[in-house]
Amino acid sequence: SLEYLLQREGYAVLVARDGQEALDTIAREQPALVLLDVMMPHKTGFEVCQAVRADEALQGTKILMLTAKGRETDVAKGMALGANAYMTKPFSTRELVQKVAELLGETPA
Repeated sequence: SLEYLLQREGYAVLVARDGQEALDTIAREQPALVLLDVMMPHKTGFEVCQAVRADEALQGTKILMLTAKGRETDVAKGMALGANAYMTKPFSTRELVQKVAELLGETPA
């Protein structure tokens, strides 16, 4: 799982099962980076991205959108709503770890 992969790389990971839980967790924890799936119950990744970007307290939070939807319009929408990066499934675990490190300003191992 992504949770296990990122924990193995040394990251502290919080998991939300739907868009509303994601928003609540993000507001409470103010993480450095959020990985958002576009397709989530209750609120889409696009809606969560937009809400995070509208919250001044979260301006430093990076957003990486993950989705099976690779259409140009979806990528453009995610970026227009404030995502810092976008990855289309399937992607390799190595690609994901590199992208996370890049967004956090780290050098991947």
